[in-house]
Amino acid sequence: MAGVLDKFMEFHPVHGTNVQLDPSGTRATRVESFANGLCFSKNPLNPGEIFLVEIEDKELGWCGHLRIGLTAHDPRNLETVPEYSLPDLMDLGKSWVFAITRNHNRVVEEQPPAEPAGDHLAGGHRLGRGEPEQEEELSRPKVFFTSPHLCIEKMYIPMDKLVGRSRPGRYSHILDDLYKLNALPPTARRSRIGVVYVPREPGFADMHIVINGEDMGASAKRIPTSQPLYAVVDVFAATKCVRIVQVEYGFASLQTLCRQAIQKNIVHRMALDWLELPEILKNFCKYE
Repeated sequence: MAGVLDKFMEFHPVHGTNVQLDPSGTRATRVESFANGLCFSKNPLNPGEIFLVEIEDKELGWCGHLRIGLTAHDPRNLETVPEYSLPDLMDLGKSWVFAITRNHNRVVEEQPPAEPAGDHLAGGHRLGRGEPEQEEELSRPKVFFTSPHLCIEKMYIPMDKLVGRSRPGRYSHILDDLYKLNALPPTARRSRIGVVYVPREPGFADMHIVINGEDMGASAKRIPTSQPLYAVVDVFAATKCVRIVQVEYGFASLQTLCRQAIQKNIVHRMALDWLELPEILKNFCKYE
């Protein structure tokens, strides 16, 4: 990952007609309607490099949410930016897009049939269908995220910025258990969603979607890597505004190490208010 150190992520200046970027190029807002919200990364991604966004604002009254993925199309070479990522951009070919839903985003691999029969397809995989997960997966205890990295096919991504944090409020005493279980809904404000591709064999890679620090599995397989791959973010329907979250791939900062040490030894995040710590450090431990 040495090649991606200190790389500042931005949105591409080519985007949908309803998108407005802030001066830094890191925040994209759909200013009207529910479509024409397509955005791209300014630069192609490297293998194992995540393009991570946080949902900053939503708009009620629309059906549908953020869509994210990859494309081998250089945005500068598009005659017009498609109105939708699904199906318009996909119809152009060389694009792989996943629609985020409130539930059922995990990709479940189909087991090969015991006996081949008729015209049934062997193998394959389903995308976001919400089939029950393996029993061992369901029984695995969820913990307050303290692991320093998320590992996807031998690629390591710093966990530090991957997990969205809900803000404490009137019902914090109720929501805190959900927070510890990382149950912030994928489509909620402050939810963090990223796309990354990892090599599987020479010339090909799999695309993975990461939601609040959890790998959803390979949502697209055998993507050719002979051409540069750009991230695609469709600020669609109920998703109104997203901002890019910068991920650092170097050694963890002292601030991050202190936060992880504190988080390992507290019952829940509201207990931080009782500690004699600087307010800025308390907020960093709660929300980042």
